[in-house]
Amino acid sequence: MKVLIVKLSSLGDVVHAMPAVQDITRALPGVEIDWVVERGFLPLVRRCKGVHRVIASDLRQWRKQPFTAATRQAWRLFKEELRQERYDAVIDLQGLTKSALVSWMARLSEGGKRYGLANQTEGSSFEAPARWVADVAITLPAHIHAVTRSRELCAKALGYTLPFPMEFGLLALVDKAPVDIKTIAFRRGLRGMVALVHGTSRADKQWPVAYWRELARRLNDAGFGVVLPHGNPAEEQVSRTIAHELEHAQVWPTMALDALTDAMGTCMGAIGVDSGLSHMAVALDLPQVQIYNFDTAWRTGPLPSALADQVPHQCSVFAQPTPTVDGVWQAWLDMLSA
Repeated sequence: MKVLIVKLSSLGDVVHAMPAVQDITRALPGVEIDWVVERGFLPLVRRCKGVHRVIASDLRQWRKQPFTAATRQAWRLFKEELRQERYDAVIDLQGLTKSALVSWMARLSEGGKRYGLANQTEGSSFEAPARWVADVAITLPAHIHAVTRSRELCAKALGYTLPFPMEFGLLALVDKAPVDIKTIAFRRGLRGMVALVHGTSRADKQWPVAYWRELARRLNDAGFGVVLPHGNPAEEQVSRTIAHELEHAQVWPTMALDALTDAMGTCMGAIGVDSGLSHMAVALDLPQVQIYNFDTAWRTGPLPSALADQVPHQCSVFAQPTPTVDGVWQAWLDMLSA
């Protein structure tokens, strides 16, 4: 059986779709899964266990210059790659016009079908063409976690019951991480490295820099090294501000997503705001505290384990206008004891 997953962006959404791939491979032995994703996320999806082929899209870029010769050429090559295979099931996990277009262009095998969402769920975007294109439009509960949304849609489309426990299947190659990143804790005799994920695309999700500095100081005092990833020059400057005058802090260089996955794999934990990189840390099964200024952790935060006897080692902290350092620190200590 051949299945095509359409989940184009963004980083957190792509990570949240990974458990659905693991479900499919468990439920349907021998299944072959391809995935269409925006090119920037291609290195990450290649690290998702169970994905056979990753097809890169540049829809974001093409929309900026739709009529240039370069765009027309790239669009033609994309269609050719997309249509190399015939699929028994094309599953649109995005629910947007752009993902509906990709689903519509994909080729079906005899008897194959396109599946998609029939309705919008809370906190997620939805556009009508996604329903029009689907041969089978599946209705899901309006109040549903982002991970469960993708898992339920795939299970209903392909006719299986969700397996447990949940797995992301995101593979980190720790031995491939840069030497200066993976040896910092051992070189300095620390208990381990904790990634502080302060960067986010929305300013109202940020945590005050002064709070980050105090949290980093407490981690250093407790014997942990602090590492600070970033995705752009502004975030890099914040990283350097947090690390300033700390004995055990390292600002990471800018890295592609596969290298960043490897680097995160060397950490013993993470503390971060609601962002794609925080969700990557969840997928890597790192002990983690996620910081929320809005009561939306039910939709994107770490899910509790499906196993009754498993102690949680990932959690979210919510408060308005923002969680305190003491609240986040106590949550971190609780994660360590777990």
